[in-house]
Amino acid sequence: MAKSAAASDDRNALPQERQQRILARLRNEGRVVAVELAEAFAVSEDSIRRDLRELAAQGLCKRVYGGALLPAVTLASLKQRRTEHPLRKQALARQAASLVKAGQTLLIDAGTTNLAIAAALPAGAGLCVITNAPQIAQLLLDREDFDVQMIGGRINPSIGGAIGAQAVEQVRRLRADLCFPGACAIDAAHGLWGFDSEEALFKRAMIEASDETVVVATDDKLAAVATYQVVELARVQHLVVEHSADRATRAAFSTHGVMVHRAEAVA
Repeated sequence: MAKSAAASDDRNALPQERQQRILARLRNEGRVVAVELAEAFAVSEDSIRRDLRELAAQGLCKRVYGGALLPAVTLASLKQRRTEHPLRKQALARQAASLVKAGQTLLIDAGTTNLAIAAALPAGAGLCVITNAPQIAQLLLDREDFDVQMIGGRINPSIGGAIGAQAVEQVRRLRADLCFPGACAIDAAHGLWGFDSEEALFKRAMIEASDETVVVATDDKLAAVATYQVVELARVQHLVVEHSADRATRAAFSTHGVMVHRAEAVA
């Protein structure tokens, strides 16, 4: 009955609603086929192709023969990422920090969103923070209630943190309550992804050393594409998303047992 109702809704969708539902399917499945969409929405293939052209013009999909794929995510420089969407990252950070409990040991990966999370951590909570990012460690040094520990090794300037064999070995000797691995991409079908093979290994070691994992993702990283799988989605307990993340995308992760936390809206 629910499936029939959903099919009826698709057939009665207005053009803008149809595009949002196409985008939700794309994020959930990674690809869409024009002829299948035309049948599902009871419109012509020309209408679907027009929808896909408009979505592609917004950078939300990549047109291919017969349909569309998710756009490949490219990694901007660390300097550029520091200036991108500060208010959105702060909203995500506040939601992520609300998951932290007093007395916990946290593993925090490098990254500008994780830097915002470090800044949002509650005062007086007696936290131990272990990080591979010098900038995060420096930020927390002035917090008298924090025990700050650094993971050493080669600092990758584009990542802003230590990765490689030495860093991975140190993480494998740790045990944390909660970890915050940086997210390059995450999708409901295949889990968490990274762009750099050594960075992906480091993130995986973080997750293996922690009781719970919190992935914090801006909208562009949800159901996006990267190169190296970090872990399957079953290894992620919490996903923090922006307020603007659509319902279908959130539901796709919830269906797989991930607790989805929605950040407050940004004006």
